[in-house]
Amino acid sequence: MFGSGREHNFTRPNEKGEYEVAEGIGSTVFRAILDYYKTGVIRCPDGISIPELREACDYLCISFEYSTIKCRDLSALMHELSNDGARKQFEFYLEEMILPLMVASAQSGERECHIVVLTDDDVVDWDEEYPPQMGEEYSQIIYSTKLYRFFKYIENRDVAKSVLKERGLKKIRLGIEGYPTYKEKVKKRPGGRPEVIYNYVQRPFIRMSWEKEEGKSRHVDFQCVKSKSITNLAAAAADIPQDQLVVMHPTPQVDELDILPIHPPPSNSEMDTEGQNLPL
Repeated sequence: MFGSGREHNFTRPNEKGEYEVAEGIGSTVFRAILDYYKTGVIRCPDGISIPELREACDYLCISFEYSTIKCRDLSALMHELSNDGARKQFEFYLEEMILPLMVASAQSGERECHIVVLTDDDVVDWDEEYPPQMGEEYSQIIYSTKLYRFFKYIENRDVAKSVLKERGLKKIRLGIEGYPTYKEKVKKRPGGRPEVIYNYVQRPFIRMSWEKEEGKSRHVDFQCVKSKSITNLAAAAADIPQDQLVVMHPTPQVDELDILPIHPPPSNSEMDTEGQNLPL
């Protein structure tokens, strides 16, 4: 913690050459940690916050393990140890199972991925003519009972979500959803399309995105239309030369007739001139 050889040395002396440690750590937790430097074991008193003790151990670079932590609240201790184990386990699953599917999606031009985790015994048999109408055809499947059991716990899903966030992914969703496996029966409707009923099982899913401009992808920028004196937007979008356009002028409507120019009546002289040419 104080040695110059540490890669991430976060302790610095003040102007007096003193080191200020344990900032933000409660007196009860710090008193328990002092026993570690005497005996190598932290004996937690009753009522101590195990999550707070865990943060203090991480700050002071003390290994948080069952061999160094002794407390009566085994539930809280096991919870922290399970979080450590879940993080390490999910990082392995991420590299070995999930990342290859993400790469396959990226190579096909996708910028998001939807993965469903099935057990080793699950069988997916869809009707080619009548597949499920829920978009599952775009999902990718991992057959792994171990990963299915891992995501069964909501705490493990929270740990996995935090790991994915740390790796720079966005719009992360982890949960349990119904997934169609095989066709159970077909209902015949008179004069209509047959209704196919599938068997659904509750299985974990992961949905994530690595899109950088997700806001702009759903935005229509009308400034992309070329700045020309073209009143036909469809032709401008198609980039058709103006001299090749055939503009159809519709028949004037009533409101257009009201604004048509009105020719002035002929003058008296014009009427006299015209009148001289009329036969008597």
